[in-house]
Amino acid sequence: MNFPKLKIGQMEPAVPIIQGGMGVGISLSNLAAAVANAGGIGIISGTGISVEELKTHIRKARELTQGVGYIGVNVLYAMTDFAETMKAALEEKVDFIISGAGISRDMYSWGKDYNTPVISIVSSAKLAKMSQRLGASAVVVEGFEAGGHLGTDRALFEILPEVVEAVNIPVIAAGGIINGKAVKKALAMGASGVQMGSRFVASEECDAPLSFKEKFLHSKEGDTTLIESVVGLKGRAIKNAFTDKISENKKVKIDKCVTCLKKCSHRYCILDSLLKSRAGDAEDGLIFSGSRVHEINDILPVKKIIDNIMSEFTEFNTLLSN
Repeated sequence: MNFPKLKIGQMEPAVPIIQGGMGVGISLSNLAAAVANAGGIGIISGTGISVEELKTHIRKARELTQGVGYIGVNVLYAMTDFAETMKAALEEKVDFIISGAGISRDMYSWGKDYNTPVISIVSSAKLAKMSQRLGASAVVVEGFEAGGHLGTDRALFEILPEVVEAVNIPVIAAGGIINGKAVKKALAMGASGVQMGSRFVASEECDAPLSFKEKFLHSKEGDTTLIESVVGLKGRAIKNAFTDKISENKKVKIDKCVTCLKKCSHRYCILDSLLKSRAGDAEDGLIFSGSRVHEINDILPVKKIIDNIMSEFTEFNTLLSN
């Protein structure tokens, strides 16, 4: 049995799977292109890299996909270079923009100017309706199980039906989606597709260093923790020396502030901690992950991951039909 078709604007991928945008430097051209080549939708994270680096990765992804498949860019509204990053991606003619950590009326207007779909990451039916009204082509509804910054303490499958009922644009389910069974459940509840981040970290093509990926493989149940992010949101990360340092509102000295965020508590430098983990320091850097990271046991090629999900989806669908 084939997956149901996902359509967002001009995009109609072979499988309704969007790869999550993960920064800093975790999902760049290599991972995004691999997902696009495997029939999904790839995302380059524009967080924590320069505009020139972003342009280079967009062009490299196009080369790796030979212009076939769909490549988008994730831009965080909370970043001070949000507008510059989004406009650079639009000028490079990406297939779509996806944005979280806030909503800006301007971003939908800019997308319309370039005839480029803009997708919003939301955590409630209210935000989904607002996004649709402002011009979003689709929404990603992210539950509490997701990695990175969280906009809710509610589970995905609790929120999902409310969002599906509230809007008439495609709804993408995210947070704790790591296998075909979860994909089947999300689609059965009305989602048009799913977004997956953590499972693609443990892929051969992921741009993260091996030490970062191995942290995923070695995680056991209960090894993720909620941190208080400097942007004023909770975030889910794998426990390590750094999460211990910032627990209970403890401060970590900031050597140099580059004013990367519109709003920051300055309790520690989140950019520096993400750059450290990207550079290979899996203990003194921040490693965001979803709550089901302990269920990931191997590093596989992206195509194999997607093939496995398709097989699991079909198998689970057959079981339900009998």
